[in-house]
Amino acid sequence: MNRLRNPTTSAPQDPLELALSLRAQGRPQEALAVLSIPAELSTDCYILCGDLQFELGQIEQAAETYFAVTEEDRDNVYVQAQLGLCLYRLQLWEPAARAFEVVLQFDPHRDETRLQLADCFLRLKRFGAALACFDECWSEGSRHRALFGKAVALQLLRRLDEAEKLYERLLSLDPAAEEALSNLIAMSMEVFELARVQKYSQRLLEINSHSVIALQGLALTSIERLDYAAAADYFQRAVELEPAILQPSDNSPDAVDYRISRKIFDSLEEARRKLKFKTARASNVAQSR
Repeated sequence: MNRLRNPTTSAPQDPLELALSLRAQGRPQEALAVLSIPAELSTDCYILCGDLQFELGQIEQAAETYFAVTEEDRDNVYVQAQLGLCLYRLQLWEPAARAFEVVLQFDPHRDETRLQLADCFLRLKRFGAALACFDECWSEGSRHRALFGKAVALQLLRRLDEAEKLYERLLSLDPAAEEALSNLIAMSMEVFELARVQKYSQRLLEINSHSVIALQGLALTSIERLDYAAAADYFQRAVELEPAILQPSDNSPDAVDYRISRKIFDSLEEARRKLKFKTARASNVAQSR
């Protein structure tokens, strides 16, 4: 009880003021404790409580607090946005999308919220709705992410030519855009355009020598060229970086994973051993002459 009193007076200190003061001092846990004491709290106190829970990583509790505020004040844009963000963090895509839609009804110029809504739609497999959201992002700060999101939505809608043009546009703006190159590799693999797989894989490997998808792409194109030694080398490097690729998931979104397996790797290793043996034998024969 003494924690709620000003040391210079006997009157209790306002919980909101005390919590704000503690928060400003870098003591969020104590600030939250002040607001957790049973009492009749204002809406501002509940909002601050949600903010503190969010800052402390108590996302589920923050979502519950923000939701309680929206029950009383549905038009509070800040709280709706925070509720949506909590639900987004909890991967509750449908309710998160609803919260973001409410925010955009009141403030349609929030491109950050629109990007989050579009991502929810992608995860809900509502690719057309996601594409429309990305199209409506106009601010300079959202342009690059909206362009990438639009390319992803087009790719998932199987509008591959349009998606490829957008990925290429992204690369013209940022030649080191690894995600764009990775998606181009996967997309090219889906239609088995091996020349493109090789081109994009080489570009990605130049940017990031530890890119597993680039190494897989080059391994596969080497197999198609019957260059088993190179394929085994690329794949061995990929396995060293990510051993899990030896057991790809049946639900993997990466098209390359479907074509690279432990069986192929073992055959590549065998081919490499035979090649080394033949090379050594030819060298010995040449020296004996």
